[in-house]
Amino acid sequence: MCFLFYLFSFFLVVSAITVIIASNPVYSVLSLILTFFISSTLFILLGAEFIAMLIIIVYVGAVAVLFLFVVMMIDIDYSRIKQGFTKYFIISLMCGVVFFVDVVLVIQNSHMRSDMVKNQNNMENVFMIGNVIYTDYMYAFHLSGILLLVSIVSALVLALYHQDDALKQDVHKQVSRDSSVKLADPKFLQGVTDEDFD
Repeated sequence: MCFLFYLFSFFLVVSAITVIIASNPVYSVLSLILTFFISSTLFILLGAEFIAMLIIIVYVGAVAVLFLFVVMMIDIDYSRIKQGFTKYFIISLMCGVVFFVDVVLVIQNSHMRSDMVKNQNNMENVFMIGNVIYTDYMYAFHLSGILLLVSIVSALVLALYHQDDALKQDVHKQVSRDSSVKLADPKFLQGVTDEDFD
């Protein structure tokens, strides 16, 4: 069991590094999908089948596939991307160091409730996740829902942004305009002429 855990952890780190260092964005997204699959395998080994299923359904089935479609549909200039790599290398390195220090501090200062550890063998992982979310992280959970709502409304506002050159339909103008149907009274055996519609 420990051998499988360390083996999958090694492949997880390798695939995560490939996401960052791959020059082709398509390869990066494929490595990201592999990273999600390996992480779900680790959760299965840890006994958290529900989280593993969520990772495969949500991240692989929705997010990563969407990334792959977007990357394959847009025209990317790879030479331009490589030119800006050295320009922002120092800033990226500093952000990476800050992130690493932040993760280390969070791990050192993290704590787990003793009653959760004591009773974890008698609880299902779904119940444990719900208990932690709705007790310890209740405010963060509600704030994340509000954040998702704001992002949906913002996306709708950006999609419905009125542009001058955009084709749009003015229903009020169409309904309130004069009727385009005109009844003509042609004379006998003369037919309808253009003068009848002037």
